[in-house]
Order: sequence, then C-alpha cells, then structure tokens
Amino acid sequence: MYTMLVILHVLLGFAIIGIVLLQAGKGADIGSAFGGGGTQAVFGSMGTPTLLGKITGVVAVVFMLTSFGLTLLGGERAGSVVREPARPAGAAAPAPSPAPGGQPGTPATK
Repeated sequence: MYTMLVILHVLLGFAIIGIVLLQAGKGADIGSAFGGGGTQAVFGSMGTPTLLGKITGVVAVVFMLTSFGLTLLGGERAGSVVREPARPAGAAAPAPSPAPGGQPGTPATK
C-alpha cells in the first residue's frame, strides 16, 4: 500500500509539472509584467477556466491527498533518530563488574 502510494505521488508530481508547463502564461509578453500595455492586475484578469486549468486543480488536490496519506502512513514506519542521552560532565563511569570466581580486574581461573 505504502509503495503504491509513493509511486502514485511521484507520478502526480510529474503530471503537475507537465500540465503547468503546457499552460499558456497570463502575460504573454514581458512588457505586461512591467506595466506596459493595459494590464488589469499583476497576474492578469481571471477568464473562464480552461480544461488544463481544471485538470491542474484536480491533480493538485489528489497530490495533496497523497501527501497527507504518506504522512499518516510514514508515521507508523518512522523510528527514533534520537540517541541515548549523554551523561552529565561530572558523572563517573559505571564500575566494571567483577569477573566470576575472582576479584575485580583479575581473570577467572579454573
């Protein structure tokens, strides 16, 4: 399930890139960006939505839903990246345990 969702998410990402690049810009010439001509707003006037515009909206919504789904499923797979807490600077190291059958620090003989 998770792998299929990742594959779908990547394909949707490529689809959004392709669809957006296929759309024509609002200001076709560079002069409209700097106030030349009769621009009505910074990004132009809103006309009727085109077919590519509607497809972009649908693909973007599905992309957001797959992002949300991956977030929820990824939380179950995630492990902690936090290491054990460091000892305080003044704390002594734990004493070594005594060797079996002898005194601490001496090898055990049988």
